Amino acid sequence: MSFTVYPALDIRDGQVVRLLQGDYAQQTTYGDDPLPRAQAFAAAGAQWMHLVDLDAARAGGYTLAPLLARIAADTRLQVQTGGGVRCRDDVARILDAGASRVVVGSLAVREPAQVLAWLREFGAARLTIALDTRQGDDGVWRLPVHGWTETADVTLDELAVRYAQAGMQHLLCTDIARDGMLSGPNLDLYAHLSRLLPGVAVQASGGVRDVADVAAARAAGCAGAVLGKALLEGRLQLQEALAC
Repeated sequence: MSFTVYPALDIRDGQVVRLLQGDYAQQTTYGDDPLPRAQAFAAAGAQWMHLVDLDAARAGGYTLAPLLARIAADTRLQVQTGGGVRCRDDVARILDAGASRVVVGSLAVREPAQVLAWLREFGAARLTIALDTRQGDDGVWRLPVHGWTETADVTLDELAVRYAQAGMQHLLCTDIARDGMLSGPNLDLYAHLSRLLPGVAVQASGGVRDVADVAAARAAGCAGAVLGKALLEGRLQLQEALAC
């Protein structure tokens, strides 16, 4: 399985930002230049990028269609994007705006039957299922929802297997404890998912600090890694990650 590096931009109020463990009250702002940054990703040799609408993630209603269209028109990047996907028409609109894949997160946990229908309608290659997870004291990986304040009844393993059996091709999994912390990806989690879901392209998200972490994620069986804070802060150079 090939390995893909996904330089990431999280957008809130038109700004490039990062949240600490998904907390909107703990935001770092990096500028108001998402399009030039995407162009720089392409110039560095990236083939994909990851684009998140944080406003929509909280309130619903994807707002980045104009930016997405510009990125698709001005660069050769394929864009994986989401935030606030609540219904079938949201998926269709984001694809029409130029996305190569739509990321479906909260709804994939709350309404799996609906999302499974989208896999059939749009094709598994056009959707990335995003499951944010937190490990309990008993070692079980659970799925927090509603801003990570409640926990779904189903576990990560149970839901991931259900999606895989339905044909899921792309799984983005974030260890909430590592998100924005620059503490390294949870390699045990990704090795476990790679064993559990043969044939599914698992993307590591959360904690990547440097090129060694990218290489380690690949060695753990991941098919990709999302690069966020480390890239924005210059701790990791995109060209080095791509070479890895």
